[in-house]
Amino acid sequence: MIDRRTLIATAGALAATSAAGAVPMRRSFPKGFLWGAATAGHQVEGNNVNADVWLLENVKPTIFSEPSGDADNSFELWQTDLDLVKRLGLDSYRFSLEWPRIEPEQGLWSIAMLDHYKRIVEGCRARGLTPIVTFNHYTTPRWFAARGGWVAADSAMLFARFCDRAARHLASGIGYATTLNEPNIMRILNYVLPPQFVAGQRAMLAAAARACVTTAFSAGNAVNPEDIDAVTHNLVAGHKAGREAIKSVRPDLPVGVSLSMFDDQPIGPGSKRDAMRRELYGIWLDAVKGDDFLGVQNYERVLWGADGRLPPPKGATLNAMGGEVYAPSLANAVRYAHAATGVPILVTEHGVGTDDDRIRAALIPAALAELRKAMDDGIPVKGYVHWSLIDNFEWISGFKGKLGLCSVDRTSFKRTPKPSAGIYGAIARGNSL
Repeated sequence: MIDRRTLIATAGALAATSAAGAVPMRRSFPKGFLWGAATAGHQVEGNNVNADVWLLENVKPTIFSEPSGDADNSFELWQTDLDLVKRLGLDSYRFSLEWPRIEPEQGLWSIAMLDHYKRIVEGCRARGLTPIVTFNHYTTPRWFAARGGWVAADSAMLFARFCDRAARHLASGIGYATTLNEPNIMRILNYVLPPQFVAGQRAMLAAAARACVTTAFSAGNAVNPEDIDAVTHNLVAGHKAGREAIKSVRPDLPVGVSLSMFDDQPIGPGSKRDAMRRELYGIWLDAVKGDDFLGVQNYERVLWGADGRLPPPKGATLNAMGGEVYAPSLANAVRYAHAATGVPILVTEHGVGTDDDRIRAALIPAALAELRKAMDDGIPVKGYVHWSLIDNFEWISGFKGKLGLCSVDRTSFKRTPKPSAGIYGAIARGNSL
């Protein structure tokens, strides 16, 4: 439950936000607008031992700051998580299927694991929550990565086969489906991460290949730079084949893909902004034009000058990674995504990594006010899903990345809502700012 201390803190944060003028007037959202929170299997479930990333976390050398281990124990506590979503006042829950659990060895399907995810879908429906299901949130089976991952020529076919099997078991209860989570992330990371990261990743992947007695190990979210073009080609094919596989099982199920998108802004003459947009998103913005929706995932604004990425403005609010926290960022990314594709938008992730929940508490209403303006201008937005429901395992950052609306005790796994959760919940309950 949300305790008295959290309610008091929430009221104070709301008052501060109002005083700052972030939300000048009460404005309603359309009936049926989705209000949700998100998690991803590997990041919350724990003990995902057949996953490519589990191996990468535990080989030597590794670039992961710590292993995922039990994570948030959501494999056991999924009902607790669903109850939490409901208590916060939200009406949808985005979660992912874990391909490594469902197909732990090539061609070996676990009915028990399919039933596990079916229970989560049914648990959402029983609580009045719309299940938004990601069929693959980065992690692939270890056997898939050990045969080359998304570099392999038949990777799209193998993924489509998984989508077909999972859809036949689960699709009847799903509200929205995304095939892949941020399949453009490797292209983005290639530009934003330092050279020493690339060298460390290469050594880690080589260690994983040795552990699997294979010549190449390519993970769902760890790819050598020279493989990115091949991986992108196969991911596009995988998305399209996966979408068709899901649609063949249930034609009326809305299917899309989610993309990682900055709010890219040009600075000065000769800005590289447009070229970078083509590089980071271009192929995907073409690929999704036949989809039912596009999932937009935005966390920060990026300024592009003639020579590349510029630092955030002096005095800007920064997230834990040093990126700029900028309230209009989400709406700007949504506007661009719709203009480039013509398809409806579902915000499948938005949030901020920070130890200071006051930043999150101020960001949510301010960003939603800008999103509402975009909707007033005719941008079709189906809903807003915040990342994340709970603090979780944030990949190479381990458990230091705090993006949750709720904190998690690392020993007891107790979930505790932060003040920002109360602010967001109040907006969702009233369907208005």
